[in-house]
Amino acid sequence: MKRLALFGILLLSLNAVTAQTQENELRNLEKQDTVKRVKSDTSLIVINNATIHENIVNDMGDTVKVKSDTAVIRIGKKKIVFVDSGNKTTIEIPSDYEKKQEIVYEFKEKKRFKGHWSGFEMGINGFLDKNQSMNLKNDLAPFDLKQARSWNFNLNFMQYSIGFGTDKAGLVTGMGLEFNNYHFSNPISLKIDNGITVIDSSYIDAGYRVEKTKLSTTNLTLPLLLEFQIPTGEKRHRIYMAAGVIGGLRIGSHTKVVFDDGDKRKDKNRSDFNIATFRYGVTARLGYRAIRLYANYYPVQLFEKGKGPELYPFSVGLVLIPFRD
Repeated sequence: MKRLALFGILLLSLNAVTAQTQENELRNLEKQDTVKRVKSDTSLIVINNATIHENIVNDMGDTVKVKSDTAVIRIGKKKIVFVDSGNKTTIEIPSDYEKKQEIVYEFKEKKRFKGHWSGFEMGINGFLDKNQSMNLKNDLAPFDLKQARSWNFNLNFMQYSIGFGTDKAGLVTGMGLEFNNYHFSNPISLKIDNGITVIDSSYIDAGYRVEKTKLSTTNLTLPLLLEFQIPTGEKRHRIYMAAGVIGGLRIGSHTKVVFDDGDKRKDKNRSDFNIATFRYGVTARLGYRAIRLYANYYPVQLFEKGKGPELYPFSVGLVLIPFRD
């Protein structure tokens, strides 16, 4: 313990000499257990078996604190700890955690505009004639649909939103897959005759009982929507309204006929049936919370012009699973 105190006093003395450019002397090591620091503002420290000063302060504010087996020396902002464990003395220079300042930066996330396109949708398909009527007449009458079974499924798997400097309005684009089923009310199918898509009535002509007949198409879709959102006072729920255009690329089509000729059979014919490869349409979307509606209309004929019946497809339905939230 005596050695700790002596070593601490020597360090304080050395610090005072270098910091203040003043000469201090350690004089008169008169006894084995005595240290004298000679100067006008010097404290005399006596260390012996009976008495140890616990606090020593020099003229720069540096200190030595002495306990039974530990001496703590503070020089400016630094701290040195001497621990006497009998036959061994250890020196520790701990980090001065108490003096460290923690600077915390708080960043408030700017609200981003998030549109409504991605998700899984389900609805029904229909046909309109050139007069925008669902009542198909004359040559179009055989293409009348079983509306309740003519399903439309949309898997909109990609979305990108572009805000107008606000989180309440912006453009929305992305990508999706559109699956359409058109179930015919009449026992017909489709075929190509001399390059033109016409009615295939061979099943009825053969006397078969037709149970189900449909045309299925698959399209890759690319939208561009303008969307506005109206706050309702609820943090996460807003009324949204969107409208825009949808481009489509046909990537598959086939007909399917289930009939009975004594045995139940199924015919599936994959062909393009002169269905337009590219098409464009208009879409409108409206929603709040779990109620989300969509409607698509294609002013482009389902079949290429002059190569099939003049039919204009549409679909309406619900967004069952939104992906954006």
